[in-house]
Amino acid sequence: MIKIVLLVIFYFVFPVVIIYICKKWSFLQKIGSIVLAYGFGLIIGSSGILPQGSPGYKLALQGKGSLPKAELETLISQGKAGKDDIFVNQVGMVQDIIPSVVVPLAFPLLLFSLNVKRWIRYAKKGFISVLLALIAGVVMVTAGFFIWKDTIPESWKLAGMFEGIYAGGTPNFVAIKMALNVDANLFVILSTYDMIVGAFLVLFFITVAPRLFRFILPPFIESKGINGDEKEIANLTENLEDYTGIFKKSVFFPLLGALGISALIFAFSGGLALLLPKIPMMVVVILSITTLGLLFSLSKSINRIEKTFQLGMYLILVFSLTIASMANIRAMFGAGMLNLVLFISWCYFGSLILHIILAKIFRIDADNFLITSAAFIFSPPFVPLVANALKNKDVIVTGITGGIIGYIVGNYLGVALAYFLKGF
Repeated sequence: MIKIVLLVIFYFVFPVVIIYICKKWSFLQKIGSIVLAYGFGLIIGSSGILPQGSPGYKLALQGKGSLPKAELETLISQGKAGKDDIFVNQVGMVQDIIPSVVVPLAFPLLLFSLNVKRWIRYAKKGFISVLLALIAGVVMVTAGFFIWKDTIPESWKLAGMFEGIYAGGTPNFVAIKMALNVDANLFVILSTYDMIVGAFLVLFFITVAPRLFRFILPPFIESKGINGDEKEIANLTENLEDYTGIFKKSVFFPLLGALGISALIFAFSGGLALLLPKIPMMVVVILSITTLGLLFSLSKSINRIEKTFQLGMYLILVFSLTIASMANIRAMFGAGMLNLVLFISWCYFGSLILHIILAKIFRIDADNFLITSAAFIFSPPFVPLVANALKNKDVIVTGITGGIIGYIVGNYLGVALAYFLKGF
């Protein structure tokens, strides 16, 4: 139990260390706190510091982060898992719980400081980009199926799963696995590959991508043809990673109040999800916290609370460190299945390339393109990371909205595409 407590403390304290060293050393600040959190997480996950579990335990997970206690005890009694897997399972539970708590708390905090009227004025091209992302995903996943259908068993199922994860995210990935009855062993390998390829994409999105895509596509301000807003937006976004003064009484106590409001929003959203059992809980919770976060941002007293965005970004750092520590780079190369790596890479990078071609044709600006791409490829929790890299929080709502659309349509698109391709 002491080790688990120390692990939880590490996940919440180390991001503070990252924030401190970024402030102290300018070259680390240029790299970015999110990049460092993700990088340290990958090192932890791949170094063997955290236990990996027995083969039988891994097989039983089937993509889940941990197992119920009774199920694990049954596996141990049957000799399919060992007693050491108890600690591994506890680690997995921590890695499951932390993201599921910090992300719903972070979302409202990130939204409280947004100017909704400005977003409405800017959002048009973002929604066009969402539609183009959907088209790009279906086209490139389908093309990947025809390229690798003779080299990957049941490739039609893989196509359905990766359409689901591209449009929605991991919840869709798991749901479509169940709907299509994908082999458990294959699913474990796919999950590992997807996590690793996705990790490199995240690093690309928050490092090179903003500058690259702003070179290819129109800039955010100029594409809207709005004059006089550039200075205003610069003033709002230049200090997104500035935590200075957060512990001052005049800032800290109102910020605690904002965190309390965020917790109430989370609790209400969870309760609402329980009242709507036929709708996936993740969809209800994220829709609810997004809507309520936006509504509360309309209150001038809440909108003016300082450092709400920074507190939300701290929680995103916790999320990033935790999620990245679940990945193991060595596992990807140990499986020896090159075609799967190529197929997954094609789905991700191919869809991104087609999306940028369509964005160029329809003159979508770089920021809206990147935020909607991030929402589709990584799901809403990653939207603030990319917005922070862009230094433009005005596109957060567009990104989250695009991600929610992906959550809703992901399962339908994935299952429909899989059964369509099954006939070929």
